[in-house]
Amino acid sequence: MVATLDKRSLGGQHFLQIPGPTNVPERVLRAIAQPTIDHRGPDFAEQTLDLLRHLGPVFGTSGPVVVYPSSGTGAWEAALVNTLSPGDRVLAFETGHFASLWRDMAAKLGLIVDFVPGDWRRGVDPGAVAEHLAADREHSIAAVMVVHNETSTGVTSRIPDIRAAIDGAGHPALLLVDTISSLGSIDYRHEEWGVDVTVSCSQKGLMLPPGLGFNAVSAKALDAAKSARLPTSYWDWEPIVAANEAGYYPYTPPTNLLYGLREALRILDEEGLPNVFARHDRHAEATRAAVRGWGLELLCADEREYSSALTAVLLGPEHDADKIRRLILERFDMSLGTGLGKLAGRVFRIGHLGALSDLTLAGTLCGVQMGLELAGVRIDHGGLRSALEILRAE
Repeated sequence: MVATLDKRSLGGQHFLQIPGPTNVPERVLRAIAQPTIDHRGPDFAEQTLDLLRHLGPVFGTSGPVVVYPSSGTGAWEAALVNTLSPGDRVLAFETGHFASLWRDMAAKLGLIVDFVPGDWRRGVDPGAVAEHLAADREHSIAAVMVVHNETSTGVTSRIPDIRAAIDGAGHPALLLVDTISSLGSIDYRHEEWGVDVTVSCSQKGLMLPPGLGFNAVSAKALDAAKSARLPTSYWDWEPIVAANEAGYYPYTPPTNLLYGLREALRILDEEGLPNVFARHDRHAEATRAAVRGWGLELLCADEREYSSALTAVLLGPEHDADKIRRLILERFDMSLGTGLGKLAGRVFRIGHLGALSDLTLAGTLCGVQMGLELAGVRIDHGGLRSALEILRAE
């Protein structure tokens, strides 16, 4: 193996190609650096009202979007505690590491979780949703929890089909969807797809640092919140939605992150969301072409569920994916995503979401190919060429 270089001797910018946090555009960084203003004053109120007007379309909703100073984990908890009561049953699916963590949170909060096992290579099976809800004749299942894009696996569940399964079963369960690694990168439609609570955060497709959590909320979810009995204080939707009507918050908001969010929304609006989604689709297709061209295996086993935000690459048992990642970091100053949970050491993840250009992706895939070669992984050298054919096509 070639000796590694001291990273201090490497020129250029670090390649952050994990599936979040993602690269923050200079425009967003400059916006965040603006002076903080009085969060009780009229200028802040005007900015907040403008921000919320432009935030809804990213979720595909005309209803309220609650913004928290939190991580996505906080937004998970907010979705549960605002809509459910101790002892309620929820239906969840083992699609990966983060779906499992959300299940664990629900159990800790006193909910009864029907957890459908999975192999971490496929998304939620709409048929399984229909089967479980049809068997629940007493309608004791209060909510269905789904991770739209599982960050640990690169698998995207088909939310419209899941909604159809719920409706086909004639079941009143709420639909709670985690879009933490899909919002702003993969086509998503809160209202059109009949989602009741959409959970997300700032540091992925929205191109911000960590620190903002989101709940987009349906009228049905707001109604459920009136009778929900899990304890809420900080996460309570009601005072936030009420204060937002005048452009304020019931507690100190993350003012400078909100500046950054407004600028990120401008960037998305300038490109146009359909173009943003098409760019992510093309970058994902190019990445998969490279993986196949190298003769390696995609973790996602169903082409209908390929993620446009990241690609997880499955290696054989003779290779340690973390050692390869470490080599690429030391030799080329590029960070790739690690395997999480039971995928530790077995996969590496290539993030291709957020502020990403064709040239940046080409450099990323070049670095991966060189790293695999240096690590002694037997690959076909045509992988990069396959990706470039897609990237240069008009």
